[in-house]
Amino acid sequence: MYKTLIFTLALSVCSAAAEVHTITLDEAIGLAMKQNPDILLSRLDQRKASEAIRIAKDPFVPKVYSGSGLAYTYGYPNSIEGNAPSMFQVRTEMAVYNRPKRFALAEARENARGALIGSRAKDDAVVYQTASLFLDAAEVTRNLDFATREADTLDKVNQSVHALVQEGRQLPVNGKESDLALARAQQRVGDLGASQEYLEQALADVLGFPSGDRVRAQPPSESLQAELSKYLPESEDRAVTQALANSREVKQLESQLLAKELEVRSQTSSRVPQVDLVAQYSLFAKYAYANFFQKFQRNNAQIGFSVTLPLLVGSAPSAQASQAELDLAKLHIQVNETRSRIALNTRKGYRDLHRAEAARNVAKLDLEVARDQLSVLLAQSDEGKASESQLNQARVSEQSKWLAFYDSEHNLERARLNMLHQTGDLVAALIK
Repeated sequence: MYKTLIFTLALSVCSAAAEVHTITLDEAIGLAMKQNPDILLSRLDQRKASEAIRIAKDPFVPKVYSGSGLAYTYGYPNSIEGNAPSMFQVRTEMAVYNRPKRFALAEARENARGALIGSRAKDDAVVYQTASLFLDAAEVTRNLDFATREADTLDKVNQSVHALVQEGRQLPVNGKESDLALARAQQRVGDLGASQEYLEQALADVLGFPSGDRVRAQPPSESLQAELSKYLPESEDRAVTQALANSREVKQLESQLLAKELEVRSQTSSRVPQVDLVAQYSLFAKYAYANFFQKFQRNNAQIGFSVTLPLLVGSAPSAQASQAELDLAKLHIQVNETRSRIALNTRKGYRDLHRAEAARNVAKLDLEVARDQLSVLLAQSDEGKASESQLNQARVSEQSKWLAFYDSEHNLERARLNMLHQTGDLVAALIK
């Protein structure tokens, strides 16, 4: 019993802490760009790739080490770690000519460029996801309002029908049909309410709000459709051209291709001679050498180049180069497959857009017919030629046509969003 009470109290506290944020589409996109977890993670990956450039550049940056090799000497002054015993020592080293590491540096730079492309691709995906969820949430809220009004109207119709059944002017089956219509309308209200809650929570999650919060979508401005239409391609072929030219996915794969080619060149250049700059200064202690050498010099320095000639480098470099070449072949296949898929999806999206426009026009005409029919019945009602039941039925029909029209508008909005997402113009159309 106490566990149940504690759970109920905890649930009540969580519910009380949850907030409902009412925002516009512009505000939603702005929040997504700042708070969306996927965007934040992609930016961290981008920064990590940028730091990899500094790591790859390290061999070509001079490094200076200082220390002391001072040690007690008994007998002949043996070398310690290859260096003579010294009171103070400074040495430096830097790669001057190292082809494998040069290619590794170029590969790191290309990987950073690919990470930047990937980050921008994630921005595009999140903007599309945010706009889609926002429009869905706004649409379901509007439909819920209409469905509630439709259920109220059907309730009045139901009461009227049952009154006529009791008077014997209609059959009992008509009463059951009216009950069924009312039950379906009430079920639709319940379904839309559940959908509204889910979409608002999903939108809050995309925008980075705490768990349990909801985002109430304000209806988009009427100018949104006109603004989106400005960026739509003029033809299907133009849409495909733009989609292939602007595709972040293709650009990222092409960047991976370049990086992998640099990796192959890095592995195959392992047999090229390497040159390093080396320098060293040591301050010796006189007591360590005076008894064993005829001449003692306190200050000692060396500077020059260390040249490495690879003679036998083993099988690893060639095997790694072969692996990289196999990865290159896979990437070429992926690039071709991706380009074909993008072209196919873009053509489908363009045709879906025109179908959505045609469906919207049909729904608009259907709505106009229903409104005209209602106007006729209202005029006939004033003359006593139409009953209240007929008027209620006509109002229900008109409301259903409104719902169908708004659904067609919503489908057209989604089709435009999808088309702009395919062509890479969605961010430019939505972010000012």
